[in-house]
Amino acid sequence: MKTLEGYAARPTSDRVKESLFNIIMEYLADAYVLDLYAGTGSLGIEALSRGARLAVFVDKSVKSTGLIKENLINTKLIDRGIVIKGEIFNVLYGFFQKEVKFDIIFLDPPYNKGLAEETLKVIGKENMLSANGIISTETGSNENIPLEIGTLQLVSHRKYGNTALAFYKKQQNMSKA
Repeated sequence: MKTLEGYAARPTSDRVKESLFNIIMEYLADAYVLDLYAGTGSLGIEALSRGARLAVFVDKSVKSTGLIKENLINTKLIDRGIVIKGEIFNVLYGFFQKEVKFDIIFLDPPYNKGLAEETLKVIGKENMLSANGIISTETGSNENIPLEIGTLQLVSHRKYGNTALAFYKKQQNMSKA
């Protein structure tokens, strides 16, 4: 899979990605996936390769969205991916207006900018997670991770060096995790 040159993109390490997919494996079959701050699209593409039905990739960078399309073509998954170039919060509002829900949401914003918490607030408020869905949030290991945020509740938090993964589910459905 192709990656972006330079420091602007911070791809998820193989170790973290493998741990992430071991944790969410039971959610992947026929899932509708939203990959926010998608970068190269590696998380959404991995989900597609492991059985997700459809992945929507959102990034504000022209370079990133072009690279995601190229990676989808190279992996022969282009027919199951939708790539959107846009500001995350505007795109989320558009999904809310259409009452779109996702089974898995990957959230991998730039570290230490408060974007993870801000984005989780919007997702929870606008009810974009399916009833049995899960959100995977990748942050810097030193970032504050709220236990609850709107209708979402933290179900697992794991640290891998400078990276942390936090998993959220809807509060009324805490059985799977």
